Amino acid sequence: MHIPYSDNKNQPLFDVDNKTVPLVYFNIVKLKKGETHSYQLENHESSVVPATGTIEIAVEGKSLGSIGTRVKNVWDGEPEGSYIPLNTQCTVTCLTDTTEFFIAGGIYDKKLEPFLVKKEEIDKVQYGSDDTKTHRKIKHILGAKQHEQVGRLLVNELYTVGAGGWSGFPPHKHDTENLPTETRHDEVYNYRFNPGNGFGVQVFQRNENKNEGFGYQLFDGSTIAVDKGYHPCVVAPGYEMYYFTILVGQSQRSLIQYFQKTHAYQLETIPGIKDMIAKYK
Repeated sequence: MHIPYSDNKNQPLFDVDNKTVPLVYFNIVKLKKGETHSYQLENHESSVVPATGTIEIAVEGKSLGSIGTRVKNVWDGEPEGSYIPLNTQCTVTCLTDTTEFFIAGGIYDKKLEPFLVKKEEIDKVQYGSDDTKTHRKIKHILGAKQHEQVGRLLVNELYTVGAGGWSGFPPHKHDTENLPTETRHDEVYNYRFNPGNGFGVQVFQRNENKNEGFGYQLFDGSTIAVDKGYHPCVVAPGYEMYYFTILVGQSQRSLIQYFQKTHAYQLETIPGIKDMIAKYK
């Protein structure tokens, strides 16, 4: 499913009862200085991540602290984030002239402790190469470092290194609970481009044994929900691509991807990709 950019008026793009990716909640919120946004998700743990601006987060009326160092866009410095337990009131206050932040939620059944993730705690992974057209940098906000503190929610930001090339390659899927070879993880992406007039393509192939598929052209602010199938994406030459990524597991946090048989051999050709895969836990 593709949602083009529009002013969502701080209303969820994927609410708690959505049918496309039922494990995921996703909202994009924009505030001006002094404005607040409050939410409470009864059955979802969540993460508030500023795209730009600085925000203060309060949990059940008590300040957790402030996060957010970027001014211009998502390329302007390192990310910061947070963890908000399920069934917990969270209030976000804008401390700078403006802010735009993501709220990423995932179904879970236990109430854990809230915390902030500062820029020095971000787990960075770089993989691929210019030669293989797969050069990428991933910044894990809720990743392997926070494995013992989080239920089944994974949150990260993925950046192209250089301009142009593929991501999510070799084609893979994670739509079937079939341990130990695959886990079911619902996934949502929000894309940005540098410069802002850039574009990319999100590809879907539902059936490995049929030479047919479809794609969506991606523009700045596009949101994609991955419910099933193989789903690589590509950015046009001359542009950098970013996407904010939410993954929520049905039974476990660690992601086990199933790589399309006809292309899986390319796992051996992409530098660092196996280390990258291992970080999704």
